[in-house]
Amino acid sequence: MPRCFVEGIYAVGERVELRGDDARKLTVVLRMTAGDVLTVIDSSGNAFEARLALDGKRTHATLERALDAAPENSLEITLAQAVPKGAKMDFVVEKATELGVSRLIPLVTERTLGSAARGGKIERWRRLARSAAQQCGRRDVPQIDEITGWADFCAAATSFERTFVPWELAERQPLRDRLPQLLAGVRRVVIAIGPEGGLSHAEVDQAVAAGARTISLGRRILRTETAGLVACSLFLYTSGNL
Repeated sequence: MPRCFVEGIYAVGERVELRGDDARKLTVVLRMTAGDVLTVIDSSGNAFEARLALDGKRTHATLERALDAAPENSLEITLAQAVPKGAKMDFVVEKATELGVSRLIPLVTERTLGSAARGGKIERWRRLARSAAQQCGRRDVPQIDEITGWADFCAAATSFERTFVPWELAERQPLRDRLPQLLAGVRRVVIAIGPEGGLSHAEVDQAVAAGARTISLGRRILRTETAGLVACSLFLYTSGNL
């Protein structure tokens, strides 16, 4: 069943207007007509079975039945990803959304390429996250922060219960042995991933001084767009969410 997100909080019986890309997808791409059924999700994650209504050039949906709430992840993961070159961040945003990551923080680090973090991409990433959430059946869209510098990220890391930094020079202790203890009773974590050239020693020291723990993802050096997704998968699996 097609899914659409709408701004605001609604109840059964109300009518909502579907706009922009959502309306175009339903009527032009999917060729839906008045009376067809879809799922509408509001800003609180409430999901409704709704019926499509067309009023001239406007597209509406009447909320007919509330759907059962989907279980949430017991571990809330924020992925702080150094912005890679090219379109690799698009891939990270889409796949992190599919995995269930709650929030993404695009990072600028010492070795981040200057062109990678230029403006104009945040809204694109937010649209990609929204589309990926619709496709994978999520009831929420992950928050995409504004681009953040490494120092500012470290200063704010204390807002999380645990901060983890995968690093090629970290002690190579298997995560299957470490993670159960590190995640016991923990609800909110952030995983910080360096750029193509990796994090500098000074940056890692700064993160550790702010309370971060370094972890190893194995003997092979993973690409920046791979490392974060692997780490998130391991954390979700260990916490029973995957």
